[in-house]
Amino acid sequence: MFARTIEKLIKEKIDGGKAIVVVGARQVGKTTLLKEILGNKKYLFLDADDPSTRSLLQMPTTEQIRTFIGEYKYIFLDEAQRIPGIGLTLKIITDQFKEVQLFVSGSSSFDLGNVLNEPLTGRKWEYELFPISWEEYENNTGYIKSEQQLENRLLYGFYPEVINNQGKERETLKNLVNSSLYRDVLAFSDIRKPEVLEKLLQALALQMGNEVNYNELSQIVGINKITIQKYINILEKGYIIFRLNSFSRNLRNEIKQNRKIYFYDNGIRNMIIGNFNQLDLRPDKGALWENFLVSERRKQNLYKDTFAKSYFWRTKLQQEVDYVEEYNGKITGFEFKWKNKNTKFPSNFIETYSADGQIINRTNFRQFVII
Repeated sequence: MFARTIEKLIKEKIDGGKAIVVVGARQVGKTTLLKEILGNKKYLFLDADDPSTRSLLQMPTTEQIRTFIGEYKYIFLDEAQRIPGIGLTLKIITDQFKEVQLFVSGSSSFDLGNVLNEPLTGRKWEYELFPISWEEYENNTGYIKSEQQLENRLLYGFYPEVINNQGKERETLKNLVNSSLYRDVLAFSDIRKPEVLEKLLQALALQMGNEVNYNELSQIVGINKITIQKYINILEKGYIIFRLNSFSRNLRNEIKQNRKIYFYDNGIRNMIIGNFNQLDLRPDKGALWENFLVSERRKQNLYKDTFAKSYFWRTKLQQEVDYVEEYNGKITGFEFKWKNKNTKFPSNFIETYSADGQIINRTNFRQFVII
């Protein structure tokens, strides 16, 4: 059991009169986390993967809800997105049963976000859960062991099941990709052709950390640009990928509309392209390092509500900064190098934005991935 960063935040909200909702990809540990938080409390567990539970919770009356709640003060509904119209049911429980604390998990934000937001406006605390963060991993395994495992984590990622099955990482990741991630994305979107989704994911995985051109992706995958945009949006909602937009304020030759795409987990990305070669043998070593750092920074900023804004920066003259963060009006640029190399930041970026510049490498990365 890995202690999760948001556990303390959630515990502080218990019995506060609002539903507690945890969303994220399948298998990141949502059920484990909420059961750990509930601990020895007597609670009603409702698993929406069970057809009888879905039938019970699909548009029940207040009296029917009263019957199945009984004397329970705590209710945990798992995989809530499986139940049509669940938002209205949860609204009734929150409004009519003030003494009940509702816990809800959902493995996708597709329907869950849309269906819950309106009915539960002002009635919920919502948290996102991602694969294990470096901070959580280090806290669990210790500084020395986590340092020794860094290269493995760059290859196999941070899904709890992967970490807990050493020696079976590839088999575990294959099952995760095929049975969990694809299943959610295909089930809660109108993507009709799994082979198109797979081809797009492979193209994105091979371009990870590079600027993505939707027109080029359209030609590679064989679908139009509008559909590419739609599918990428769906993959974002499924917690598989996320975008970084370009930073642009003052300089005329800055690239203004481009975006980079990263994966939330290195292991998922490597499974998609079927490459688990050791780091020193890989031409994409730099991309893996960058994806690890950017995804870990994203986890930290979201978990700790820093409200920092993230970008990359590049000009038409090919000057670039890997990652730019704007926090409390201060702009900092970061360059990522696996090994310590002499790197000069573009002077016009530093001067124009009165920015700081930092090199993040193998020896000092902890200051970047733990805020």
